[in-house]
Amino acid sequence: AVKDLCNAFRKNKLPDSLNKKYLLQCKATEGIEDIVKKRPIAVVTGGAGFIGSHTVDKLLRENYIVRVIDNLVSGRESNLEKHKTDPRLLCEWRDVCKLNKNNALFKGAKYVFHFAGIGDLIPSIENPEKYMMNNVQGTVKVLECSRENKIKKFVYAASSSCYGLAKIPTKENHPIKPEYPYALSKYLGEESTFHWKKIYDLPVNSIRIFNAYGTRVRTTGAYGAVFGVFLKQKLAGKPFTVVGNGKQKRDFVYVTDVANAFLLAAKTKLVGKIWNLGSGKPQSVNKLIEILKGDVVYIPKRPGEPECTYADITKIKKDLAWKPKIKFKKGVELMLKEIESWRDAPLWDAKKIQKATQSWFRYLKK
Repeated sequence: AVKDLCNAFRKNKLPDSLNKKYLLQCKATEGIEDIVKKRPIAVVTGGAGFIGSHTVDKLLRENYIVRVIDNLVSGRESNLEKHKTDPRLLCEWRDVCKLNKNNALFKGAKYVFHFAGIGDLIPSIENPEKYMMNNVQGTVKVLECSRENKIKKFVYAASSSCYGLAKIPTKENHPIKPEYPYALSKYLGEESTFHWKKIYDLPVNSIRIFNAYGTRVRTTGAYGAVFGVFLKQKLAGKPFTVVGNGKQKRDFVYVTDVANAFLLAAKTKLVGKIWNLGSGKPQSVNKLIEILKGDVVYIPKRPGEPECTYADITKIKKDLAWKPKIKFKKGVELMLKEIESWRDAPLWDAKKIQKATQSWFRYLKK
């Protein structure tokens, strides 16, 4: 299988089982067969997205061969642009929901990092079926590819939203209470992951991410994460739309720290584990405004949103010797250096947000 794949690489032609949309540059003087045989292979679903692309960066720095699968709905080719001449990177632009279990990209792979899915909260209330299909059935497709190819470790990107309005600091054994379809779909994806371990003995781990932030954070057309909204407003010279009084806190963790944690979760001998991932130091929205500097307009507080998210990270620090390295202010400053990346993001104001969140108030205000 490796020899056939190497020949396909060398000819710049992938097997027919792939959709032939890929990114690969190979130097004629470099022995691609040696590259494949000597270096471990990792598959990253959603690898052109926010966290996925940073994980690709990390893996390439660690000298892995990396195979990316992404449908480019929220991911961007530009997130991987700096690697376009790297012979160790292969990208297939397709939906994980359409994978068959003998997909060639999984052959010979050691690790699978599963980030692919839909991440916007409000649209999940309006179209729950789409979220279940992508975040649950999509996960099952990737699990089957991993099982078929005897992957050494499958690491699932779970969400802390599964806890709902949680007690803080939140431990991994906190009761599960999803408040909206996105949270439910991510939890069911995690449940599927551990079911594949139970039934098929697939080695898996899961990381429940709290509030990841950093460069390349998603900027879809849907109203969502605070950073994408605020950075576009700053570029446009418009006031920041702050929900409630701005005193609510979120456990922001920088994206490169997230990528580091995922690689550790793959390399560890531990299997069947769940870890919370945050900074362990929640920051208020008002603190973010203080760093960004600008005028503020306040909008109504939304039901079903916690006053504070706060990860108890004792377990991941102990099990994986992981700890966050990027402090909150430094992370925001890194984003501001690349603020032009949000130039094409949608611009939100109070009136647009009110319209976009109508379904949120309709279904969750109980």
